[in-house]
Parts: sequence; C-alpha cells; structure tokens
Amino acid sequence: MIRLAQRAACLLVILTPLCIHGQATGRARPDLPTAARTIIASAQYATFITTDAAGHPQARTVQPLAPDSAWHVWFATNPRSRKVGQVRRDAHVALHYFDKPTESYVTIIGEARIVTDSATKNAHWDRTWDVFYKDRDSSVVLIDVRADQLEIVSAKLGITGDTATWRPPTVRVRTSAPPR
Repeated sequence: MIRLAQRAACLLVILTPLCIHGQATGRARPDLPTAARTIIASAQYATFITTDAAGHPQARTVQPLAPDSAWHVWFATNPRSRKVGQVRRDAHVALHYFDKPTESYVTIIGEARIVTDSATKNAHWDRTWDVFYKDRDSSVVLIDVRADQLEIVSAKLGITGDTATWRPPTVRVRTSAPPR
C-alpha cells in the first residue's frame, strides 16, 4: 500500500507541471505577448510603481493607453506629482495590471521618461483625460514607460508560474535592456 501511495505521489509530481501549463488538457500555452495585451486591455487601469528618495516603493492607480507595438505605455499626470519627481530621480519602474474576472495579471518592468513637448503630448493623448487636465501646455506631462520585460500569469489562459518558486513566465521585450 505504501509503494502504491509513493508511486501515485511521484506521478502527481511529474504530471503537475504539465497540467498547470495546460498541456495535459491538450491546450497549447498561448503566445505570451499576445496574452499580455489581452489581459492589459481587459484590466483598463494599472498600478504605477516607483521608488521614493528613501528607496521605498510607491504605488498609485493610473489610466494608461494600451501598449504600442514597441511596448511603450503612455499616461498623463500632474507635473507637480510625486511620481514625476520619483521618475526623474530613478527611471526604473513597474506597471502592474490585474484583471479580476480572469484573475490574470501582467507586470511591465521598464524605464520611464517624462514628456513635456506639445507635439508628443498631442500624439499620445486620450480624450478621457481632458476632464482632469484643462490646459495641456502647463497642467499635464506624459509619462512614457518603455518595457524591458513582461511577467504574465493567467490560469484561465494556461499561463502559470514555476511550481516551486511561483516565478511567473517572463518575456524580454527590449533586447538591449540589462537583466534585472
């Protein structure tokens, strides 16, 4: 009886990673960048994470545009906000999207820059931001987050982390970025 239990436990350990990634059910794991775009579109809002001068993480909700083809994500903010000062001090940031209905998430890890010129602001403007910013020339700056890598988890799509460490599947989107 003990040997049967040991064999069953070994079989479970061997098959669990296959089931977690969807292969045991015949589903192929989806293309990760495509899955990330789907999750981001469903999430609508993101948490923008920076670090303050003491090195403490600071998080706030933002309403970004969808990532462009090069994985740049744009959003508007007050030029006097803490996040602007924090980005100027340390451009390493994260954007975290969570889609509650599918319990999926994407974290974009990258570098941010502050954009103040009118032409770029106009090119990357979302009309829903108009209610918050009366004067685009002085009351708003854009933050452009350039993704280095994506972390993606979606049990619904068959994308899960390592069974031992829970490290999520990661995609490097900017090859010139140093590893983190």
